[in-house]
Amino acid sequence: MTKADLVEQVADDTGLTKKDAAASVDALIECVSQALSEGQNIEIRGFGSFKVKSRKGRMARNPRTGASVAVPARDVPVFKPSKDLKARVAG
Repeated sequence: MTKADLVEQVADDTGLTKKDAAASVDALIECVSQALSEGQNIEIRGFGSFKVKSRKGRMARNPRTGASVAVPARDVPVFKPSKDLKARVAG
């Protein structure tokens, strides 16, 4: 499902115009992105949670040359689905 498909589904389910549904989807994505960039966690009950995890720096190897490469520490976004979502996907 693409963003356009999601906008169309929201418009059909809510009765909003596609323009209003697109604005709503964009606002949700912007809110989630902004919160994660500030290091905040987001929990949507029955769906899952978005968190920011810190990955330690490490030494990696270039598979082509075999040379060692330093990978710096960084923060990455992660999604953890809720039990309800896992059960729904499992059938």
